[in-house]
Amino acid sequence: MESETQQTVAAIVGVGPGLGAALARRFAQAYAVALVARSREYLDRLAAEIVGAGGRALAVSANVASEDEISGAFERIRAELGPVEILVYNAAMRPVGRLMETRPSTFENTWRVGVLGAFLCSQQVVPAMLERGRGTILFTGATAGTKPFPSSAAFGPAKFALRGLAQVMARDLGPRKIHVAYANIDGAIDTPFIRERFPSIKDEDMLRPSAIAETYWHLAHQDESAWTQELDVRPFKEKF
Repeated sequence: MESETQQTVAAIVGVGPGLGAALARRFAQAYAVALVARSREYLDRLAAEIVGAGGRALAVSANVASEDEISGAFERIRAELGPVEILVYNAAMRPVGRLMETRPSTFENTWRVGVLGAFLCSQQVVPAMLERGRGTILFTGATAGTKPFPSSAAFGPAKFALRGLAQVMARDLGPRKIHVAYANIDGAIDTPFIRERFPSIKDEDMLRPSAIAETYWHLAHQDESAWTQELDVRPFKEKF
């Protein structure tokens, strides 16, 4: 582990007891990690776990749909940890509903959390990345960003927009040494929510959060001569 003055910073935005936590634990093995989400209580517990394991973590409670809160969160991250070298945007809302079942407010909030937050967080970290001449931004996508269900009236458009943002940023920032990638998570992630909602689901039907985190780790450390802009991860049983 590097010393605090030498350690670079990874910001994980959208940290819950599934993929977000797995990403935080994985990147904390080599980076000081900033954990950003709305649930302060959970963030504090996870940060304490990481610190107890010898890592360095900062819990920052923020609403990713609020420009002011995102600005304040990254101001604190820069002040207490330093400039962000790796940004992982994992925040999302997953409402289920067809067109006429979806309230306008639900559609807007899903877009705000899924896309506007990614845009705002990226604007917070890119200037320092450009100054250093390196950086990585990873977005968590979903099947809905390429092939949405009829019941994804809010979620599908948000993920399509996030995928578009990732492609725009990759073309803009890639030539300037900032790696931007979109990971399409094609399948159910093994989380307490999924197990509760689908009690008969089998282990092999789901993606393990720690396994996805390893893929993100690989993306974040690819040689610049062979960057991946977009990839799919899915259980071996998943049809596509």
